[in-house]
Amino acid sequence: MSFFFLLPDLFSWEKYCLPLSDWNRTWSAANPDLTQCFQNTVLVWLPCLYLWMCAPIYLIYLRSHNRGYICMSNLNKAKTAIGLLLWMICWSNVFYSFWQRHHGISVPAPVHLVSPTILGLTMLLATLLIQYERLKGVQSSGVMLIFWLLALLCATVTFRSKILQALDQPEMVCVWRYTTFYIYYTLLLVAFCLSCLTEQPPLFSQALKDLNPCPEPGASFLSRITFWWVTRMMIMGYKHPLEEKDLWSLNPEDCSQAVVPQIVHHWKTECQKVKRTEKKTLYSPTQIPKSEGKEGQPPEESEILIVKTDRKTKEPSLLWALCLTFGPYFLISCLYKIIHDILMFVGPEILRLLINFVNNSSAPSWQGYFYTALLFICTCVQSLILQKYFHVCFITGMRLRTAVIGAVYRKALVISSAARRTSTVGEIVNLMSVDAQRFMDLITYINMIWSAPLQVVLALYFLWQNLGPSVLAGVAVMVLMVPVNAVIAMKTRTYQVAQMKSKDNRIKLMNEMLNGIKVLKLYAWELAFKDKISEIRESELQVLKKAAYLGAGSTFTWVCAPFLVALSTFGVYVLIDEHNVLDAQKAFVSLALFNILRFPLNMLPMVISSMVQASVSLKRLRVFLSHEELQEDSVEHKAVAGSPYSISIVDGVFSWSRNESPNLKRLNVCIPEGCLVAVVGHVGSGKSSLLSALLGEMDKLEGTVNVKGSVAYVPQQAWIQNSSLKGNIIFGQEWKEAWYQRVVEACALQPDLEILPAGDKTEIGEKGVNLSGGQKQRVSLARAVYCDRAVYLLDDSLSAVDAHVGKHIFDQVIGPQGLLKDKTRVLVTHGLSYLPQVDLILVMVDGEITEMGSYQQLMSREGAFAEFLHTYANIDHTDNSGETQNNSPGFSTVSKLCKEDKKLKAKNSEVGKLTEADKASTGQVKLSVFWAYAKAIGVLLSCISLLLFLTHHLLSLFSNYWLSQWTDDPIVNGTQPSRLMRLGVYGALGLSQGVAVFGYSLFMSIGGILASRCLHESMLYDVLRSPMSFFERTPSGNLVNRFSKEMDTIDSVIPNIIKMFMGSMFGVLGACVIILIATPLVAVIIPALGVLYFFVQRFYVASSRQLKRLESVSRSPIYTHFNETLLGTSVIRAFGEQERFIHESDQRVDHNQKAYYPSIVANRWLAIRLEFVGNCIVSFAALFAVIARESLSPGIVGLSISYALQLTTSLTWLVRMSSDLETNIVAVEKLKEIKCFQELIRLIHLPPGWPTHGCIEIRGFGLRYRPNLDLAIHNITISINGGEKVGIVGRTGAGKSSLTLGLFRIIEGAEGHIIIDGVDIAQLGLHELRSRITIIPQDPVLFSGSLRLNLDPFDSYTDEDVWMALEFSHLKTFVSGLPDKLSHECSEGGENFSVGQRQLLCLARALLRKTKILVLDEATAAVDMETDNLIQSTIRSQFEECTVLTIAHRLNTIMDYTRVLVLDKGEMAEFDSPSNLIAQRGAFYQMAKDAGLV
Repeated sequence: MSFFFLLPDLFSWEKYCLPLSDWNRTWSAANPDLTQCFQNTVLVWLPCLYLWMCAPIYLIYLRSHNRGYICMSNLNKAKTAIGLLLWMICWSNVFYSFWQRHHGISVPAPVHLVSPTILGLTMLLATLLIQYERLKGVQSSGVMLIFWLLALLCATVTFRSKILQALDQPEMVCVWRYTTFYIYYTLLLVAFCLSCLTEQPPLFSQALKDLNPCPEPGASFLSRITFWWVTRMMIMGYKHPLEEKDLWSLNPEDCSQAVVPQIVHHWKTECQKVKRTEKKTLYSPTQIPKSEGKEGQPPEESEILIVKTDRKTKEPSLLWALCLTFGPYFLISCLYKIIHDILMFVGPEILRLLINFVNNSSAPSWQGYFYTALLFICTCVQSLILQKYFHVCFITGMRLRTAVIGAVYRKALVISSAARRTSTVGEIVNLMSVDAQRFMDLITYINMIWSAPLQVVLALYFLWQNLGPSVLAGVAVMVLMVPVNAVIAMKTRTYQVAQMKSKDNRIKLMNEMLNGIKVLKLYAWELAFKDKISEIRESELQVLKKAAYLGAGSTFTWVCAPFLVALSTFGVYVLIDEHNVLDAQKAFVSLALFNILRFPLNMLPMVISSMVQASVSLKRLRVFLSHEELQEDSVEHKAVAGSPYSISIVDGVFSWSRNESPNLKRLNVCIPEGCLVAVVGHVGSGKSSLLSALLGEMDKLEGTVNVKGSVAYVPQQAWIQNSSLKGNIIFGQEWKEAWYQRVVEACALQPDLEILPAGDKTEIGEKGVNLSGGQKQRVSLARAVYCDRAVYLLDDSLSAVDAHVGKHIFDQVIGPQGLLKDKTRVLVTHGLSYLPQVDLILVMVDGEITEMGSYQQLMSREGAFAEFLHTYANIDHTDNSGETQNNSPGFSTVSKLCKEDKKLKAKNSEVGKLTEADKASTGQVKLSVFWAYAKAIGVLLSCISLLLFLTHHLLSLFSNYWLSQWTDDPIVNGTQPSRLMRLGVYGALGLSQGVAVFGYSLFMSIGGILASRCLHESMLYDVLRSPMSFFERTPSGNLVNRFSKEMDTIDSVIPNIIKMFMGSMFGVLGACVIILIATPLVAVIIPALGVLYFFVQRFYVASSRQLKRLESVSRSPIYTHFNETLLGTSVIRAFGEQERFIHESDQRVDHNQKAYYPSIVANRWLAIRLEFVGNCIVSFAALFAVIARESLSPGIVGLSISYALQLTTSLTWLVRMSSDLETNIVAVEKLKEIKCFQELIRLIHLPPGWPTHGCIEIRGFGLRYRPNLDLAIHNITISINGGEKVGIVGRTGAGKSSLTLGLFRIIEGAEGHIIIDGVDIAQLGLHELRSRITIIPQDPVLFSGSLRLNLDPFDSYTDEDVWMALEFSHLKTFVSGLPDKLSHECSEGGENFSVGQRQLLCLARALLRKTKILVLDEATAAVDMETDNLIQSTIRSQFEECTVLTIAHRLNTIMDYTRVLVLDKGEMAEFDSPSNLIAQRGAFYQMAKDAGLV
């Protein structure tokens, strides 16, 4: 009851407790102490208030973030016990007060009842929270640790006070309260220590399953805020270079499968919104009834108009989708930023108090130490919060990159053909590499958009307090600077767009060059393409140069802005009133504030330009993600009840693009189940398009398509993945040994497996580089057969195999008795011999089916088909359209290893390795790399830049020293007499600083551009001069990565980093010099801190550099896989394997982020430790200033501490920049890795028209593909006279293409000689040789660019010559029909021409060059009989005088040749005229017999 009697008293503070504060006792005393009342109220209530405010928010957070359940451990029991004991102690105090009152010993002040009650309830809440955290799986709690720390700090003040009181006034001591307080204090200390420890992981947590989990989730709160958990990796990285196995697994919330679905979901929602608004407008009910008159036309028109206008206004917002995905987590960073920004202004305030303290000699000395301690604590807290802020930002950036790559990859798999043509591979790869990176860079700075203005406002407020209205002069200068920076930013944006455009074009062309490098080498076109790329690069560099001038201008404004602000403010301040004295406090506190101002003012332009770059990237991404997708419903896969048809097309009209005229018209086809259908027709008649329509790859404009069951597709040009041969065939299906063996057998792959070094485990290079054309096609077919689908679409899959292999495959796989006999098969073919065995033939002309029926029906109708057949039937008895399945020139390495020596083939997969993955180099970046960069800039430029840097910093130091002298000027009659002179010199120093800055900025940027030009040129030169084997071994992703990402780093990142590195280095040195001059005592501390700093820095750089390399190495596979996917999208979609490929891509991205994540936390680890070193220097500078305050002038103290305050930032920047410099200079190292494989320039002077006769003499010639392999062909000796026509035939792997490779020196001969017109070709330069002989290769490759460029890249022929060549190659009518004629743009890889048309263009190239020697390498594989005949007749008439070597494709084409060379197992078997060879009844006779020619 007595408690209620107390209540009325509680509300009168006087009765509540003694005076709350006593200034004399606390602030002015030499030995300060707080009043009892303050200790019993404020100090007790503060921790309680904190916990009760945090508890509701924390409970909600815990409820939504359940990490699993932690079993009761000893640690948890101890924490709970301590909490309950504290609760009991508090209640014992309450009961003691009641006991006192009850016994009337003394009436305790109400505070003794209220405070313990509140504290007791708080301790109970803390204990309950500890248990709730355990149930929710919290291993270490920050909320509780801060609570215990706060309680402990408040209790420590009381603890000291109680000891002082016991010593001074023993009679006042209450034994019970003292005893309980000491117990309470001890328990608090224990509770605090326990809360620093970490609990065991929750049950079933990911960390328990993982081999190398990330230590962050299980680390204690203290370890997390100081990044102590990273230390183990740093030590490991210091001891030995980090490897892949040392990297932690990614946290589950950072993985692709957690991040990408979110962004995809939000983006789809955005797109849905836009579609809904469009539909609303489209179907507005007012219009349709009105216009629905007699004709149906008007409403359609009005709808179209409405849609058009609406399209312009409404686009789905990618930005909003990103905000929804990453916003909530990112908001935490805003909170950290606000706290940090406020703490920034504590430094200048403490500086003001310190200068006052030095001026006021009567102030007790403990105040100086108190300020020093306060400065240290504030700077440390500021450091911790800043690093936590950066951590959140970088994690968000990392997730953002994952999301962008994932979204782009998923989109690329569903994009329509028309849209695919608008985005080249280069552009899409850039979206993934460069644009995703831009977003990551922006995230770190984006908060500056609101933080910079906040900092400016706060700084101006404090400046106003200090200098009054004079600040307005400074504000005016700042306001004037804004438009200048804005103009620069806008200009930079335009340059940015232009540069990205050039970069896209360059990467696109580079990509195509790497894809078609063999053709470039065979035609000796490297120089033409090198010039084209250099031209694009030059325009890119011009833009960069303009941007550099702008950059120099903006650096000038940044560096001068704070100085001009200071100058104008001080100038106005001393000039408006002569009694305004500029003393140390005013000058240096203002300077410290101006220094704070410098950061937001510097950052704003950077952030704006970064935002500008990101907005460009955002737009590019939005456009790509908004592209039209394939119609999901264009092909129906449901079984129609009671329908016997497996495939049916009714009134089908199809086009490759909505806005083009239809490519296929009036299609009506019904194919019964299990039927074998052949599709025949001329080149370009729409056969392949028909299959694409069935796959849903074309836009369906009218009609319906139904395909019953699953589909398998074999494209005309086989798509092969960079994986093992077995992996290519199984294609992600489950493994069935017996079925696999049957498939391999049926597809005639058994002999190839015996040849390959590691059997079916042999690694196949990118795009199947080490397989011949026929092998690729058979692997592609085997993949389809193995997958066991209901419907098979085979696009000319027999065109690349020889007669008997073709027959074998038709009989064993496709034909009526083959493995697929019960399946529905649609076979596009030029082979007439199969037609009698098919159930149905579709004849196509100009995108329409003109005739349809069985072989007998079509023959009896005597239409165009029958006529065609009569013409060619005598040619093609059983010789199917298959060519001698053999090795494609140039790229076949593994397939043609020594054939006999089977004993050596230990089929282990190591032997079958081909491509070399990017390897991370280890150890320090060599000085030679820096030297290479400096040389690329130019030594003179480098020296001038350095000199200007030095000048700028010396002037800066001197101007601040001048200011400190000015503030110490004596005051005469309330004014400083020499202030005008001081002001003038100060201004002049500032101006000369600006000039130096402008100079070095300009020189550095220009130097950077010179360097990147030089490095790009030499890399391009090296790559183009590398031999073919280099391209076989090196994945194109690695090279594209060098030309895009690494080049971008050299163009725009390294020059800026060097500028900042130099700036921060001189900044640190300058600050140390000033501090040493002011307080020489610091000299004791600086060396020790310097050593610590050095160790931390070395520790960090060792790990950071290696992590950067690992990250760079794991980046290439993302692009390699992406490139591969883009080339095979139609196959992936046909087989329905999208999910597997998406999973593979996600894994590669996660693998890359696994190396990136440790590198960002390592940065934080470093920054915290370095800032601690910096904070120590600041505190020591302040401490020694306090100790030596008698001998120091306020000006020097101000100068010293204001420099020390900047030092922390400069130190952090210095290490960041030095490590960034080392990690980014790796880009130069990477470019230098591409060794120069130049062939020797042979100095033989060739006569102008060489070869004049075309005589070829081969003497004992042999070659091998790699140094450690056996000879692929050997001991070949033949002599061919000028003008002879020689056919080269032989079974698979006989070495036919190897001979042509030797002739073009794609592979250098190992023995013997080849002599053309008396000149040994080994003595010639490669360019000389290859430009004087011509080949029509097996794979017709076109490059994006005009048709003219594809025929004559050096512009060495007239238009008449080109048209003549087109006429002879039967393309004149086709090209004349094109709108742009010779300027017609070929799309990437020549995709807008059929394969047959591409082959004819290759013929036109040969006709243009008209050299004396022509090699045909299975050049008519992809054309129909009629076109083949045309080509043969053209070759006979146009190359009558020339020596023609033909690798025979259809034997009938070489029956009239002068001689035939028969190869077998790499040796010459027969060499004579066809008639003699048939008479001899040898190998050639057998082949002719197989082909039905004898």
